Amino acid sequence: MLMPDPKTVRILLTRYATLKIAQAERERATAARELEDVSYTLCVLMGTTSLQDAIAKADALLEAGRGGTDTAGGAGGTVVGKEGETGLSLAV
Repeated sequence: MLMPDPKTVRILLTRYATLKIAQAERERATAARELEDVSYTLCVLMGTTSLQDAIAKADALLEAGRGGTDTAGGAGGTVVGKEGETGLSLAV
């Protein structure tokens, strides 16, 4: 099975989150179209038909690529990487 490039997945997740925030602050037709495009691309890349499944698979792919990270207990599944970065899910 082919695996998506983690860098591309991270870029799409970041763009998705940014557009969701922008739409929540102020709805715009151009941002809505781009959000649809990013959502569709994320679904295709992760091999799903559901955006929530695509986000979950993308998060799992990026988490697996970290290897050896320590999870901080508690709600939300926050992951703390080697240099203190948090691996919060981008599901918005």
